[in-house]
Amino acid sequence: MQHYDVLIVGGGHSGAQAAIALRQAKFEGSVAIIGDETEYPYERPPLSKDYFAGDKAFERILIRPPAFWAERSIDMLMGRRVESVDPVAQQVAFSDGEQVGYGQLVWATGGSPRRLLCEGSQLAGVHVVRNKSDVDAMIGELDDVARVAIIGGGYIGLEAAAVLRKMGKEVVVLEALDRVLARVAGEELSRFFEAEHRAHGVDIRLGVTVESLTGDDYVDGVQLGDGEVIAAQMVIVGIGIIPAVAALLNAGAAGGAGVDVDEYCRTSLPDIYAIGDCAAHANSFAGGVIMRVESVQNANDMANAVAKSITGELTAYHSVPWFWSNQYDLRLQTVGLSVGYDDHVVRGDPAARSFSVIYLKSGKVIALDCVNMTKDYVQGKALVTEGARFTKEQLADTSITLKELSAGTASI
Repeated sequence: MQHYDVLIVGGGHSGAQAAIALRQAKFEGSVAIIGDETEYPYERPPLSKDYFAGDKAFERILIRPPAFWAERSIDMLMGRRVESVDPVAQQVAFSDGEQVGYGQLVWATGGSPRRLLCEGSQLAGVHVVRNKSDVDAMIGELDDVARVAIIGGGYIGLEAAAVLRKMGKEVVVLEALDRVLARVAGEELSRFFEAEHRAHGVDIRLGVTVESLTGDDYVDGVQLGDGEVIAAQMVIVGIGIIPAVAALLNAGAAGGAGVDVDEYCRTSLPDIYAIGDCAAHANSFAGGVIMRVESVQNANDMANAVAKSITGELTAYHSVPWFWSNQYDLRLQTVGLSVGYDDHVVRGDPAARSFSVIYLKSGKVIALDCVNMTKDYVQGKALVTEGARFTKEQLADTSITLKELSAGTASI
């Protein structure tokens, strides 16, 4: 039986970064990554943007070139899926019964796309966006598609809508809530992006439910709860992920919608860490709320913290969350978490397509959404880190930079 000092399950951002960080910290033990895809680790955000649009070849989104992993003695066990974990024997098992032993296990599996459960959801032409093969399948069908229905008005859905409109496809976005981005942003930002997409020809339907997908073998429409059928030759489902933690939970790890970890990313099982999208932690930038954070920042920073702990420097995870999204010529950059905000300030002019929304809780700055306002995004991080307090008038005054406010050098 193979045995590794550190076994990493998951070949996405967090798993790849954990292995990289271990070698950067001069860890000399054996390291392996188990991934359920056959490709070497690659960046996921471009899948719904640059890669889907054909602006970046796959080789350009690889996290490291293929030779990198062998040069650093990181074994890549690709195209394999871990079905069970034995925390006593310190082994994982594949579906064929093969087992691999570990000294320490890093669980970095992310999650699988949440799928529709309604009639017709298994028809050909119904897609999700989570990995390269998902997007390759869509690209392979696009020549025969004139109209696309996107179910879900989150980042994935809106990014895909923007790419498809650039391709000249008719697009309808179906969102169950009363605004897009409702789970991650305030109303000002939601309404701004709704208007932008509509201006680019996207049909956005809010507060709608999907009853079924229609078609014989191949999808040809979406039937809404009110009976209306929207014609579509392709359906893209972007309604979140299901954390891939069943094997750990079955082994006795604490958790539910994710696997629970402490401030050091340790699970309740000995010698097992969890990082990235699947790790539920008390995030200090959300007031200690137990949550999963689905972002490259979270994946990388958790991985770095675990690598330090494994190499003898016990390190808590404490990083300001950040995110980004590209849609048309708009670059949305977010720093902090707006969870539980009770007030906000709009800085700049949405009509000029360059503005920031600053979120406050009990008077403290907790997050910023910045649209084509990179300077606010960069300088706003200090305000979030400090939990800064300023008047709404000060924050809204674009003649004063956020850096000047933070440094106390503004003339106010």
